[in-house]
Amino acid sequence: MFINKYLLILLHNHQKRIIMEISISSQNVLRVINIIAWVIFVGLCIEAGGILFNSIYAIFINPIASKSFWMKADLSALYNYDKGFFMVVVSLMSIVAVLKAIMFYLIITLFHHRTFQFTQPFNTILEKFISNLAYLSFGVGLFSIWGNRYCDWLNFNGVELPPMQSLRMAGGDVWLFMCAILFVIAYIVKRGIEIQTENDLTV
Repeated sequence: MFINKYLLILLHNHQKRIIMEISISSQNVLRVINIIAWVIFVGLCIEAGGILFNSIYAIFINPIASKSFWMKADLSALYNYDKGFFMVVVSLMSIVAVLKAIMFYLIITLFHHRTFQFTQPFNTILEKFISNLAYLSFGVGLFSIWGNRYCDWLNFNGVELPPMQSLRMAGGDVWLFMCAILFVIAYIVKRGIEIQTENDLTV
């Protein structure tokens, strides 16, 4: 009897310790994700600001800035070919960069949202968050593909342009694929909220 009671106490303590370890590790993971999101957000803000500043500087102040654009991308051939085409390309670059920065801003705000609780993930806040990410991913993919096609057309017309990686408009199809996945997850969360609400009403 004593041994059984002792074993039950040990088992209970062991389960309690496992739960504490899981909760502590989950909190640490969330802290790390939050820090990474902040780092990426700051980097994307710098990138978006750099593209916007270089665009305005090249268009209105000094055209020589187009030769050493953001991340040393040489857009001088495009600027010399046509200033309007240059404005279209840098506008698409700016839109893509700003949309990416907004995505990570939403991620950061979720971590600091007062009413959101990770212990109850099926709620309207998470559904709205995932839906907004899906729409932003769609925007990034759409404008990236538009920029790619536009640059391909310019290349076809004899304008030398740097690679899409330098222009930060590569991987549009990947962003659209991510958009589709996020919409599926948003629907699953929405369905989970409906089931949870039905269960609460039943109880």
